[in-house]
Amino acid sequence: MPRDLHGPRAAGALRPLDVDTALLRTFQALAATRSFTRTAELVGRTQSAVSQQIQKLEELIGQKLVVRSRRQLHLTTAGEVLLGHVRQVLDTLDHAMATLQRPAPSGEVRFGSPEDFATFFLPDILARFMEEHPTVRLRTHCALTLDLLEGFKAGTFDLVVIKQEPGRLHPGAIPLWRERLVWVAAEERPRTPFDGDGGVKLVLSPEPCVYRNRALEALGEAGLAWSVVYTSPSLAGAAAAVRAGLGITALPRNMVPPGLAPVDPALELPRLQETVMCLVTAAEPSPAVRAFAGFVRERLGH
Repeated sequence: MPRDLHGPRAAGALRPLDVDTALLRTFQALAATRSFTRTAELVGRTQSAVSQQIQKLEELIGQKLVVRSRRQLHLTTAGEVLLGHVRQVLDTLDHAMATLQRPAPSGEVRFGSPEDFATFFLPDILARFMEEHPTVRLRTHCALTLDLLEGFKAGTFDLVVIKQEPGRLHPGAIPLWRERLVWVAAEERPRTPFDGDGGVKLVLSPEPCVYRNRALEALGEAGLAWSVVYTSPSLAGAAAAVRAGLGITALPRNMVPPGLAPVDPALELPRLQETVMCLVTAAEPSPAVRAFAGFVRERLGH
């Protein structure tokens, strides 16, 4: 007596079906052509063989999938339901086969990134990429956007993620997503962001910095005085200064570190303009660089 390889089954449980993908491809072709003759041409079989395949699929499923009249062929309700699943199954299978048959990229990728991006997004991206591409060696360096661009131009990096202003993108930059900037202050012990003369106390990165420009432009357009009380090239340093209550800063809404929070709207500080995170890649990237660039765009592009 043959053993049940699937183990004990509860009463009424459905038994898994092993379906030949050739049957599914024939059914998908038939749904597209609505003709046994044209389907036979597409799948390279005789019309009789196509009919037998559809009949076998119907027997496996236990439902009628197509109905034929003298002039037309129609899918039944069950056929329409099955078609949606068949498309997903075959698309997934084809993608998997194409991925596995493609030569695995290897080599080194020199990647440059802003520190805040690296802090909030990069660990997960790097871990997942290395799981899927173990033969690629990643070398990552964090710096300000201007330094990243200079390094890219000098050939230090194969690709970089940079912050840009909408409408003023670096040539060849590929937009990943737009960042909504907010004013950020200490969460647990907030202090007034204004100095004794009514100016806004700021904690900012040194020039050139897109967030810095956005903050100063917004205050200038609103006619508010300001003073930079603390300058730090790192997110950690700026966050520590803001957390200590020295001043406020401008950060993307989804990159606010623990201990900081958006400024109380009652202060009526001016709205900050958005920035754009972009990817810049060498004109002729290696397979490894192309794979990593595609991975970043797939995970972060909007």
